[in-house]
Amino acid sequence: MNIVKNTVVTLTYIVKDADGNLLEESNEPVSYLHGDYDNIFPLVERALDGKTTGEKVEMKLQPADAFGEFDENLVRMEPRESFPADIEVGMQFVGSPDGGGEEMLYTVTDIAEDKVVVDGNHPYAGQAVHFQCVVSDVREATADEITHRHAHGEHGHHHH
Repeated sequence: MNIVKNTVVTLTYIVKDADGNLLEESNEPVSYLHGDYDNIFPLVERALDGKTTGEKVEMKLQPADAFGEFDENLVRMEPRESFPADIEVGMQFVGSPDGGGEEMLYTVTDIAEDKVVVDGNHPYAGQAVHFQCVVSDVREATADEITHRHAHGEHGHHHH
């Protein structure tokens, strides 16, 4: 079966940086609902259109097409006392951006005596990446999956 809108695609993937260092790898196959549901990088989705089981897609993605451009506005200084005593660089916290809006993940990038620098950018923001994936399965989506706009089942999204 070929990948078309409203098929559920199962794939394994590898993401490397421009120097070939491994950034991310699927330890298990992941499934997504194909057809502009924002479940996967749009350029990758377009490249997968029409492919079938066993086929491979390899492409280079610019930051805007992958994890986003680096946004200086997402880097903030916070008072040290807002954080737990055992805070360390690399720790992650969920918080709301200054102007409100939805919560996002911040990573602690620097700690001074009375200030902590947190960064709301994705750790790979601003990086061009090399993406490769292999299609391991293609099936028709169920009506339920189309309604919820994502894949369910073994490798898909679970409702809690």
